[in-house]
Amino acid sequence: MATTVDFIEFAVGQIEPRFERRYRKMFGDYMVYINEKPILSVCDNTVFVKIVPEIAEQMAAAEKGYPYVGAREHYVLDIKNAEFVNAVVSVLEKVTPLPKPKKRKKVTQ
Repeated sequence: MATTVDFIEFAVGQIEPRFERRYRKMFGDYMVYINEKPILSVCDNTVFVKIVPEIAEQMAAAEKGYPYVGAREHYVLDIKNAEFVNAVVSVLEKVTPLPKPKKRKKVTQ
């Protein structure tokens, strides 16, 4: 089951507008970018965040799961708790690097 548009819009709406927020459809589900950094994976109407030491204490009671086959284990984020979501997003935004720019292939003729 893929993520519904209603769910991704709800999830992004839980994040405070002080963050620049956008989402992008990827592989049938979504990636949520905060200040252009990939922070949340949304798969099958479930929000996942990477397991990193900076949020280990906050997420100690959280479920864990796999967003897709072949992925590493992630925390499952309780997206209904907006205050908690924003606390986690705030930490992750600080520790997540911007994606590296993709190199363009040279076209030879």
